Amino acid sequence: MDKLQAMQLFVRVVDAGSYTAAADQMEISRALASKLVQSLEEQLGVRLLHRTTRKLSLTEAGERYYQRVSEILGALNEAEAVASELQADPRGRLRVSAPMSFAIHHLGSAIAEFQQRHPRIELELNLNDRQVDLVEEGFDMAIRIARLADSSLVARRIAPCRLLLVASPAYLARAGQPQQPQDLATHNFLSYTLAARRDEIVLVRGNERHTVNLNGTLRVNNGDVIASAAIAGLGICLSPSFLVWQRLHRGELVPVLPSWQIPDIAVHAVYAAGRTVPAKTRSLIDFLVERFGPEPYWDRPPG
Repeated sequence: MDKLQAMQLFVRVVDAGSYTAAADQMEISRALASKLVQSLEEQLGVRLLHRTTRKLSLTEAGERYYQRVSEILGALNEAEAVASELQADPRGRLRVSAPMSFAIHHLGSAIAEFQQRHPRIELELNLNDRQVDLVEEGFDMAIRIARLADSSLVARRIAPCRLLLVASPAYLARAGQPQQPQDLATHNFLSYTLAARRDEIVLVRGNERHTVNLNGTLRVNNGDVIASAAIAGLGICLSPSFLVWQRLHRGELVPVLPSWQIPDIAVHAVYAAGRTVPAKTRSLIDFLVERFGPEPYWDRPPG
């Protein structure tokens, strides 16, 4: 007996209410349909259907079996659809929300390569540092740089994101180089207003852990503006390595308290939970993981 065929037939018999209708749908004889269900019952050792001259009805065991088999066949159909979609050329409109600074510094050239690979995808990239509502605002996915809270969204890690304390050499020559975490409280700190903790910082070294309250004269909702203010000598800022790596290489900024670490965050792709991920969305996420990966170029030594 073909077990899968028998399971499919059983579900169709229940849904159609007759052997004849189910047999017609599967293009087999009524006699074979009856035999397959009977063989299934014999293999299971239970009766699945009550048979009368007028109608068919499920037994208690048949009801439970029908529910589980329907789920299994649905999952199987979904798996086949996903496998088929993988072979298809991704296409269609893809709306993506991304943080402004990350997009400006890293997504421009990446997206050019992505669209060369997938010319049938029409990409709409919306740059915004606020956290958009994907479903409400009609986005297929978003790039988020954070420690993600639990939500109804599915997240995939694209790359790590190191956080660095930096300042200009001129500022440190004037205000002094902090020697320990507590010294930060006496410096002018340039705050990113969209950070979860904009007025305090946690620093870790081995088993030591310090939380320091911060003070400053500038608060901005854009990381590039903060970095530019730091280069101009206004104060110390906390910036992701993807934003300041070239400025560090050029000596415009230098690390502050380099022996201490700030707990890392990460670059994620997020999308609404659902039964399947469209090929166009999956292709962009796979590409970004490949492009940036676990050791992104911005964290590599120069040269």
